[in-house]
Amino acid sequence: MSQPVNEDPLDTPLQFLKGVGDRRAADLARVGLHTVEHLLFRFPLRYEDRSRMLPIASVRPGTRASLTGRLVHAGLRTTRRRGFMIFEAILSDDSGSIMLTWMNQKFLANVLKAGQHLVVYGLAEMKGHGGLQITNADFEILDDEEGGETLHTGRIVPIYERAGAVTPKQQRKLVFDALHRLPPDMRDPLPEEVRQRRGFPTRYAALHATHFPPSDVDLETLNIFDSLAQRRLKFDEAFEFQLGTVARRRLALAEQKGGTIVVTPQIRETAKRVLPFKLTPGQFNALKEIVDDLQKPHPMNRLLQGDVGAGKTIVALLAAVVVMENGLQVAFMAPTEILAKQHFATLSTLLVTSRFRVALLTGSTTAAKRRQYLAEIQSGAINLVIGTHALVQGDVLFHRLGFVVIDEQHRFGVLQRATLREKGLHPDALVMTATPIPRTLALAMFGDLDSSSIRDLPPGRLPIKTRMIPDARRDEMHEFVRSELQAGRQAYVIYPLVEESEKLDVKAATEMADTLQQQVFPEFTVGLLHGKMKNDAKDRVMKAFAAGQIHLLVSTTVVEVGIDVPNATVMVVEHAERFGLSQMHQLRGRVGRSQHQSHCLLVYQTPMSAEAKDRLSAMVETTDGFIIAERDLQLRGAGDFFGTRQAGLPTFRMIDLDRDGGLMDEALQDAEQSFALVVRTPHDISELLRSWSARFRLMEVG
Repeated sequence: MSQPVNEDPLDTPLQFLKGVGDRRAADLARVGLHTVEHLLFRFPLRYEDRSRMLPIASVRPGTRASLTGRLVHAGLRTTRRRGFMIFEAILSDDSGSIMLTWMNQKFLANVLKAGQHLVVYGLAEMKGHGGLQITNADFEILDDEEGGETLHTGRIVPIYERAGAVTPKQQRKLVFDALHRLPPDMRDPLPEEVRQRRGFPTRYAALHATHFPPSDVDLETLNIFDSLAQRRLKFDEAFEFQLGTVARRRLALAEQKGGTIVVTPQIRETAKRVLPFKLTPGQFNALKEIVDDLQKPHPMNRLLQGDVGAGKTIVALLAAVVVMENGLQVAFMAPTEILAKQHFATLSTLLVTSRFRVALLTGSTTAAKRRQYLAEIQSGAINLVIGTHALVQGDVLFHRLGFVVIDEQHRFGVLQRATLREKGLHPDALVMTATPIPRTLALAMFGDLDSSSIRDLPPGRLPIKTRMIPDARRDEMHEFVRSELQAGRQAYVIYPLVEESEKLDVKAATEMADTLQQQVFPEFTVGLLHGKMKNDAKDRVMKAFAAGQIHLLVSTTVVEVGIDVPNATVMVVEHAERFGLSQMHQLRGRVGRSQHQSHCLLVYQTPMSAEAKDRLSAMVETTDGFIIAERDLQLRGAGDFFGTRQAGLPTFRMIDLDRDGGLMDEALQDAEQSFALVVRTPHDISELLRSWSARFRLMEVG
């Protein structure tokens, strides 16, 4: 099969590389490697220094060593296991000899012969015969046609993640071959002025030095991905991403809204009548930033961050009142039906004396009610629509949609958010999250959004007291919970699983609800809530808990968002060592919603990992969600920050958002300057954003 002509070498399909057959190409494709570019931008996991050759006699047991010498013996040895053979060889230099063995690799009989000059690398161990032995060593034959150039030994060697049956050693050879197909004047996406000003090597040189570093590069620097070549390639990625971010901002600024929004004294009075309490300084400042944006001619794109209980919803409602007073509609989208219903209950109560009509549209809305709502939404009779992803369905048509509020945005994919915005004439958009997002992560996820934060809590709220309690002191914990229940308060007990799992040895919520009711708190009413229950059953339990008919609610993490019971003052998290830091903080936010002192009890089992201890200690040390978020990013990394990989987070090849935040800032500055210097048509920007979305996998739906 011949390679297609007139192609960028990076676009060459991997099947055209020497040694890549159908099976190997399939293995590479399964991990997303289809072209030379994919292969070369799958960077090493780490590097090993195999450059220092030791005399064989100096090797000590338990050390990894690079050795060179000649084979004085090589051959297969049978074993008692049927069909299992060992290939043995003896490597010798002027100082001594060492045994080399490879398990069940019969093909080596046709590769390694006595008299060959080899370089080997591996772990030396003392074996039963009393001598040193290296098992399954990496090796290269120096007598081969390559003229003595070694890839796997005798140098700083890149170690790659295995790709199916394709071993790190095989990938090393493929990368080496791919690099030598690149022309020195290959396409370079970084503007030459930026490259020279920052002192970066060319892309060609950076790729070579990243995969096969020269011997004078510090190994520790390589392993923290901070060599000049690595920084150049990381900067490429950051620059490409930030260029798309700048393009999205410029595109938004070029859009004109479908309706002009003004703020009059009458509108201010209407908003004040809706307001149930005085705003905190943080709420007031956030509202001012939002309302200022609403009055601009181009659509608002703003992120509103605030801890659980900080009052983001009331800020969003006041902004919505301003929009509705201007004759436009508002859509309020929540990630779950539970949370949508909670918002509907809150907002419809606050607007009950106003002239605005509010509707709830979710997956469980009856067909007849849905038809009625759809007609009223299209006619403009309904002013505020609250719902789940049902709002993005094609048959939901608005009369004049002017404002979109998206709550807990990280649970939505970019495409879902965009589809909702497209239902209006470039409506203003407010994205809210109660999971404070570290600055570097926010820069990647929301670089095209302006940001507001509410860091204070409503007056009268007391900081939640958090304690770690070992499982052995469970009785003490039960007595504390009993004292709160006797004082008229309510409590949550959270378990990580619904059903018993022998593998994880976790107490199930269903089983423990019975135990707590019958054996521990027989004088109180214990309820159960979990994700496998039907919606109407969940509603009954939540309403009973909110009404005080259930004193202690046993639940899985379904209560993480969407339940607001001010009388609940105790949050017990069982097996806390198994929860993520941000998730525990979200659970803690279910209490502390009144003037009563609230408590969070983290019940853990020993032994506990150092990382789990760090998480629990962070919970005890601070109730500030922004500090918690930074600690969580440090502990877990960006990909796992929200518990699972989600669609709003860009896919980076080499950038680590925690480690490389400064680089992202620098790249943004250069991208803004570069964008300003190049004249781009709307078509050019659209094409840039199309390839940008595809490259960073931002068009998936979460």
